[in-house]
Amino acid sequence: MPHSHHGHKEGGNRISDSRLFITMVMNLVITVAEIVGGVLSGSLSLISDALHNFSDAVAIIISYAAIKLGERPKNLRYTFGYKRAQIFAALLNSSVLILISLYLLVEAYKRFVNPEHVEGGIMLAVASVGLAANIAGTLLLRRGAEGDMNIRSSYLHLLSDALSSMGVILGGIFIYFFGAFWIDPLLTVLISLYILKESYTIVKEASKIGLMASPPNISLDTIKNRLEEIDEIINVHHGHLWQLDEKEVHFEAHVEVPNITVSRTNEILKKIEKILREEFGITHVTVQFEHNICEEKEIV
Repeated sequence: MPHSHHGHKEGGNRISDSRLFITMVMNLVITVAEIVGGVLSGSLSLISDALHNFSDAVAIIISYAAIKLGERPKNLRYTFGYKRAQIFAALLNSSVLILISLYLLVEAYKRFVNPEHVEGGIMLAVASVGLAANIAGTLLLRRGAEGDMNIRSSYLHLLSDALSSMGVILGGIFIYFFGAFWIDPLLTVLISLYILKESYTIVKEASKIGLMASPPNISLDTIKNRLEEIDEIINVHHGHLWQLDEKEVHFEAHVEVPNITVSRTNEILKKIEKILREEFGITHVTVQFEHNICEEKEIV
């Protein structure tokens, strides 16, 4: 059963491990600081922003794990390697974030009904430190984000959290000078809804990959029709298309050909690989050539 796979080359602007590690540590420290500051000040929005910072740290950890696990070789037990570990980590962490966000929404509702006093000065000071850390993190990851989708996702997390911290700072100003305590639960709702949206997106995408769904931008029918344009191919059927991780896409199928020699099928395989790689971005191809064997000729 002929097959092929194509490795991913590292970009010339790959970010250093030290930058990822420093950014991760900064976010974890700010998370703890904002939780403590939120408890001392009574600010629920500050705790929500701490959750947002924690989600950034998780995103960076997942990015780091993706890099390191991708470097580990396959073995006899894990024949695909460890590339899906970060998918399961993302699914778990995002699910936890959804539960925490729902809890914060309930607490925000209680604050709307029974407003509580918030120390705007503490809220303002801690959120300012969080903003400075997020700006520093975006600067550290900016170079690597230009050529790596994995790092870019972490970069965008930090950028969005910087905006969230700015919102908390503005809320702290209004609370400190005008006593507008209702702003705190409002900010909590806005931040929690944003985290819910982002977490749900990750859960949905990770679940699709875990269930071996086809990439949304590639159609098996389109692949079938395109491959059957090759002169030597009679029919393509019993196809499977799935993502191993965010970047690696696998395809396998039965390909019916005339009664030809094995050397001829090698030539056909090269044509198939070229089409799937260049036109569909498929990185791993497994083909079973046959002649008048399968009765069913459907792609799935």
